Order: sequence, then structure tokens, then C-alpha cells
Amino acid sequence: MITRVSPSQHPTPPRLPAETIDIAIIGAGAAGLMAAITAGRAAREQKHPLSIIALDSARTLGAKILVAGGGRCNVTHHAVDESAYAGSSRNAIKKVLRSFPVERTVDFFRERGVELKREDTGKLFPTTDSARTILNALLEAARDAAVEIRHPWRVDSITRGPDGLFHIAREPSVAATERAAPESLTAHRIILATGGRSLPKSGSDGKGYDFARALGHSITPRVFPALVPLIVPDGHFIRSLSGLAADVTLEVRSSTNKRLAQFTNSTLCTHFGLSGPGPLDISRYLTAARNDDPGAWLAINWLPGSTGETVDRELQQIGKMSVIRWLRERSSEATAAKLPDRLAEAICKEAGVAPGVSGNALTREARRSLVIALTEMRIPITGDRGYTYAEVTAGGVPLSEIKLDTMESRACPSLHLCGEICDVDGRIGGFNFQWAWASGYLAGRGAASSQSNAEGKLRE
Repeated sequence: MITRVSPSQHPTPPRLPAETIDIAIIGAGAAGLMAAITAGRAAREQKHPLSIIALDSARTLGAKILVAGGGRCNVTHHAVDESAYAGSSRNAIKKVLRSFPVERTVDFFRERGVELKREDTGKLFPTTDSARTILNALLEAARDAAVEIRHPWRVDSITRGPDGLFHIAREPSVAATERAAPESLTAHRIILATGGRSLPKSGSDGKGYDFARALGHSITPRVFPALVPLIVPDGHFIRSLSGLAADVTLEVRSSTNKRLAQFTNSTLCTHFGLSGPGPLDISRYLTAARNDDPGAWLAINWLPGSTGETVDRELQQIGKMSVIRWLRERSSEATAAKLPDRLAEAICKEAGVAPGVSGNALTREARRSLVIALTEMRIPITGDRGYTYAEVTAGGVPLSEIKLDTMESRACPSLHLCGEICDVDGRIGGFNFQWAWASGYLAGRGAASSQSNAEGKLRE
């Protein structure tokens, strides 16, 4: 952090000259910190000391890390592969992920004295159940790697000079205590790790996309919130069930009823609509589908593992048993869970079926209505809660514009990119952190190796 100087010491501080450093990392979140740590370690291993500075606009570092996993930080998932991600091609994502697999993540934190534990969901958390443990480990590793972190230091612009150096201008600050800080830096190499637009209070406001464009990159035509809660209309029965959770299957269907995406996971009914792992996972697929097909819709199967045909047959066989009793006693084939009473009654009401009616008194039309309500209920989604509540951003710089072995730009040599600014977004459960660790590792190693080699040639 920049040492603060009181106004009384320097009422009108002089403009300080720009520093020239080897590697500047823009953004000190998960990907940026991993890039900085890896760069520092690589330089030390190659015995070519490099000046490495990470710049971050936040007053409190690691805000996203600290809120992840309910404040416990799900560092990664025990089984990570390219199928858990969307955005750029899965082959490209696979190439990056395999360079720094889950085992490397576990080893990295263990070396820093942090043990991880696997929960039933497959998520890996620190045994302390505190995200602060993860952030402290990263900051200490950065310090040990001789990385300097400056914050709050908000970058205003990045330009490339005729000399090939990057000129980084600091955004003017109105705070008197910050005026003595350097107003610009010059760097031989840059790593963009600015994040996307999700959780803007953490400092991720999308400005990194402007930097990428200014340096020759394109941004995907669509950038939108992902892993974000979904909103249903006011008055819909889902809202009246606020606080109720159930394991369900969510599907995105096209306007022609084609299944486009499907997830089975816990779903939470809220005062605004749907949240929890299932809705967050499906949200980006629904948004993407609606961009191309406005008629795309969301279906819920309240009985995961069951089809309309199997449920219809069961209803025809319950005889004198009431529908509500059958629903209360029936376990999901996929999760072995039972429907909460309040939910079972609400579904019957939505289907227009009296909960107390017996199976043999159900008309064919009523039975069909109940089957549809149970296995493919159409849920009207009017939108999502936006970037403020989104855990990640979909879209960004396409991986086709990046050399995947070093994360170096194909459009702008000596520029590297990693983390959420890339067009890669994963499922909930630690997958996006694993992308940050892997892409940050490659960017840091690539930047340090290239810069050390360049300096070695100059010495020769």
C-alpha cells in the first residue's frame, strides 16, 4: 500500500516522475495475485531479479476473495475440466486448465500453510472456513516473491509508446492524502487482470475492457452477468415461498422446446425469484439463449430424475391415496429428497388440482396438468439482479487472441491477460477460482520468462 503523506507535510506536493518497472499487473484479485506471485518466483529461479508491481483500485484488497463461498472462499473444485466452462472454445480452456490443475492449487496453498478440505458438493474450502486465510496466504506469497502491491491506485489509461514501453497513467484522485503517490508508471510488460463487471464495488467495473481495446484487442459482442439470481414477476407463487429450498432440475428450452442446457442442484425461492446454485449456474445459458432466441424459456422439474411419462404412470396407480400425500411421501429419483409440504401444496394449486383429491378421482386433464407442473413447469423470468449480485461476467477477450502457453496477446506483444477479463466463465463451486489460478500462473510465468530473456540479451 502506498505510504500516505498528510496535507500538512506537503500542502502542494510536486509532480513525481514516472517510474520504469519490468512488469506491471493491473488488478490484484485472485488472477492478478497468482500472476504476480508466479512472476516473482520465476524471476528468482532464473536469477534475473525483476521489478514487479501490482496495481489495484480497491481500498480493501481481495474483496471478491473475501465474499466468496459465503465468506469461506471455495478455492477450487475437486474435479475440474473444460465442460464446466462457457465462452471461448473448450479446447482452448482445457489447454490453460491443464497447465495448473487442481492438484497444483492444493499444493500451492499447502506450501503456504493452508490446508483445504473437500465437502460433499465437491468444493474445496480452507479448513479454517475463513476466506481471510486464503487472502493472507496470497498476500504473504506475493511479499515473499518481492512483489510490491500499490492500492488504492486506479489506472486511468494505458498507452504503448514508440519505444515499445507501456505508459500507465493514474486516475486523478480528489483525496489529498493520495496526491503524493506516483501519477504514472512505465512498464516493459503488462498483465491485465482487471476482472469483468461483476461485483463493481470490489473494483471490477469493466474498465479493463477499455484497456484491452486500446491495446488492440476485441471484446465479445455480448458481455453480461453470469452466476446471477433470476427475477420472476411480482405475484408469482415462487415469491410467496421465500426461504424454501429444494433440489430441482432446471432446463433452458428454445422457443421450439429444444433442451439447450440443464443443471440439477439446490434452488432457493426468494422474495424476488430464484437463487442458489441451480439458478446461478443456469442464468448465463438462459441469457445467452434469449439473445439469439427471445422465445427461450426456463423449465423446472421439481422431481429430478423423473420424466412426465413416469410421473403420469405413478399418478394412475395411487388409487385412493390423495395427491398431496403421494407428493409428501415420494422421494426424488435423482436426489432421494422429498418435496417440502409448502412447495407440494403450491404446485398443486398452480396446476389447478385440489391437494386432497385422490388419484382415482383425477381427470385425465387434471392429471396431465399436474404432470406438467411437476416435471416441466414454465417459470416466467423477467430478468436478473445484474452485475451487483453476479459472481462472474460472461464475455470478454476471446482466447483466440491470446497465446495460451503464456497468455500473451497476439495483438500486442508484451501484454498478457488472465482471469475474468478473458471470455471464460465457469459454474459455481470454485471453477472460476481455478481459472484464475491457472491463467494467472501462465501469465506470470510467461511475462517473467520473456522479460528475463530480453534483459539477458541486452546484457550480452
